[in-house]
Amino acid sequence: MRFDKIDHAILESLQNNGRISNNDLAERVGLSPSACLRRVKSLESNGVIDQYVALIHQSAAGLPDNVFVQITVEKQTKEKLAEFEKKVRQCPQIMECYLMSGDADYLLRVVVSDASDYERLHMDVLTALPGVSQIKSNFSLRTVTKKTSIPFRQN
Repeated sequence: MRFDKIDHAILESLQNNGRISNNDLAERVGLSPSACLRRVKSLESNGVIDQYVALIHQSAAGLPDNVFVQITVEKQTKEKLAEFEKKVRQCPQIMECYLMSGDADYLLRVVVSDASDYERLHMDVLTALPGVSQIKSNFSLRTVTKKTSIPFRQN
């Protein structure tokens, strides 16, 4: 799908405030409310807008710490990777999981309350994931930047 500058403006506005009213959005991007709604519905139906969410502050949820976990698996067969990924999706503290190139097969971001919470997660969940042969963990000391908005390049 190709985007024009109005699509970019709609997407940037919605990324900054997913609860903006259609009338306010239309005014901001210079469209009538009906034309704006059509554009938004088109962006939704084409899968450009994936979902609308409320972002919760980790500390307020009692999970202030991020741990980045590199996992190496024993065998990289399609079935083994699918089994591993299914189990990863079932753990609520695993916020992100990426299949990687390089030394580790997967990179996970997990949220924990403290080191003992991570120790429990490590022993009860991570080591029990199917096919895991190696786990390397790095605690984040501080979040420098965390973005939720995807940048758009003007064509």
